[in-house]
Amino acid sequence: MPADPKSTLKSYLDARREALISKVEDLPEREARMPRTPTGTNLLGIIKHVIGVEAVYLGSTFGRPFPHPEELVSDEVFEVDPQADWYATEDETIAGIIDRYRRVIAHGNETIDALPIDAIGHVPHWGGEEVTLHQMMVHLFADLAGHCGQADILREEVDGAVGWRKPGDNIPSEYDWPGYVAKLTAIAEKF
Repeated sequence: MPADPKSTLKSYLDARREALISKVEDLPEREARMPRTPTGTNLLGIIKHVIGVEAVYLGSTFGRPFPHPEELVSDEVFEVDPQADWYATEDETIAGIIDRYRRVIAHGNETIDALPIDAIGHVPHWGGEEVTLHQMMVHLFADLAGHCGQADILREEVDGAVGWRKPGDNIPSEYDWPGYVAKLTAIAEKF
């Protein structure tokens, strides 16, 4: 029998969450924090950003705020630094941020389990716009998928590790990657 839509969405969310964590959890602190783009995007910052997103979308949106607001970037901090949720401070660690994320995930999953898929909520930073749990789960999945894509590319840049969740889990194992890149470069150079 097919799973119900809420369970299906929850399983996809959980898979993306774990994939994102896997891109960071085995890195040295320096590599996880190092800016990898001109705008400073870094692997650990992506997870810190997602913590706040999930805490809102599956928490306060449905009247179930994350029970430890002091662990989230506050509105006051955002007023001083609008990018504050995109990097780890000197006092934060990979292990601490991943632990926080796992607790935010657990809280979000409790919201999913407690409410019907058509439960109504209001997104605070969308002017209180009315949404359903279904909409928020789909929106969150799309957001996570994008951030996982960012993390895939950034992680490959760090140490060449590629794969859906763990290195090599969805790519050819014995492949001539330099030859492949040379082939694509040759095609591109014709234009």
